[in-house]
Amino acid sequence: MNRNLRLLVVDDERNMRESLKTVLESRGTLVDTVESAEEGLAAIEASGYFMVITDARLEGMSGYDFLRETHERWPDLPVLMITAYATPKLAVEAIQTGAIDYLSKPFEPEELLHSVNRCAERHQLIQQNEKLKSRLPYGYQLDDIIGNCQSLKDLREMVRTVGPTEATILILGESGTGKELIAGSIHHSSKRREESYVRLNCAAIPETLLESELFGHEKGSFTGAVKQKTGQVEEANGGTLFLDEIGEMSRSLQAKLLRALQEGEVVPIGATSPVKVDVRVIACANRDLPGEVAAGRFREDLFYRLNVFPMTLAPLAERTGDIAPLAFAMILRHRTKGQAIPWLSEAALATLKAHKWPGNVRELENVIRRALLLSSGKDSIANEHIVFDTPVRSVAAQERAEPQSQPPVYQGVYEVPPSGARRLSKIVRESEANAIMQTLDACNGRRAEAAKQLGISERTLRYRLASFREAGIAVGGAR
Repeated sequence: MNRNLRLLVVDDERNMRESLKTVLESRGTLVDTVESAEEGLAAIEASGYFMVITDARLEGMSGYDFLRETHERWPDLPVLMITAYATPKLAVEAIQTGAIDYLSKPFEPEELLHSVNRCAERHQLIQQNEKLKSRLPYGYQLDDIIGNCQSLKDLREMVRTVGPTEATILILGESGTGKELIAGSIHHSSKRREESYVRLNCAAIPETLLESELFGHEKGSFTGAVKQKTGQVEEANGGTLFLDEIGEMSRSLQAKLLRALQEGEVVPIGATSPVKVDVRVIACANRDLPGEVAAGRFREDLFYRLNVFPMTLAPLAERTGDIAPLAFAMILRHRTKGQAIPWLSEAALATLKAHKWPGNVRELENVIRRALLLSSGKDSIANEHIVFDTPVRSVAAQERAEPQSQPPVYQGVYEVPPSGARRLSKIVRESEANAIMQTLDACNGRRAEAAKQLGISERTLRYRLASFREAGIAVGGAR
């Protein structure tokens, strides 16, 4: 059985607890034992069991009350009841209360093992179903890599070639260029497409927790480890592990990852034996990894282990021919439900192409979503609806600059002076408030329906309304 399959035995007779533990552990199942129902409830709260075995008669809370409370609190947790005082009436009561099976003492070990194996198979089916849920949604297929420039055509061909192989892949490129989309497309093109695709952002998890997130830990292995945790490498067993922003990983953890990849096994924190894994790794970084290796911040041996097949994504500023199809795809994705598809005017498209796109495709998506709000109710997105993200250059730097006879050119479009930027920001917020209020009016004030039409959560809608009021923007009597 899988090493993570652990069950709980609740019995106030020590000999029975030890006998059950011996029989079950001889067949590969891990067993915890407690002597009371109260201890049993606490153990279930703290640990993940695939089933519970309990005696019907216990000191304190009875086995039937324990069964009833367990079924109410954890309805999907199977409980097997055993008793030396079996009657048809009690058996019916146990099943009606939620027991998955009922065994009378004395019973043959095969009877017990049969019930345990049924629960183990059920648990594994549930896990497989969770894996199915983790498969890639629509949007990560090869055809969803939008762009007609030669670099994108070459990239799609690379995905077709390398996807079906087992090669480890390293994707490099600036932030926002679509590295996660490429990684998902590779998995979708692979022979592992029916298995799990596990994504882990190394930059989003504190260094102290990243090792546990990667490799897992045993219960009690460190302060706060109240129950066993399976690591992401093991979760991806049989499938693909996507390590985002791997350049943010510390050298000590890089060494452990390298060993795991070389040996094909992981050792959870606090564990005494390794767990074999079969995982394909796709890593990405927006840092210059060769430069990081030269500077001693990234291990050279791990770099070469990951760099079996490198891919580099060009920044959007070098792919101006892809801006029009990308923008149109984003208009289709983010327009309000039922809204007519607005055209992108030639002036607006020219402005988009002139921009330098420091935020790449992610920034373009922000600009399009903003333009849809500003152009709400209109047939087209005009140049006036194109508002770029705040430039990286600080206000202080602008104030230090010498006065010029005309507004300075910034990345292909006119930069708005600080005071103008504040006015423009208010215009954008007022336009957004207007679009939201129009949607709320159309939905008769029903926030849940309005949020759905706007493509945001109801919580986000409440936050936006509150922020409008704080900024002094009238939002009427939104409910």
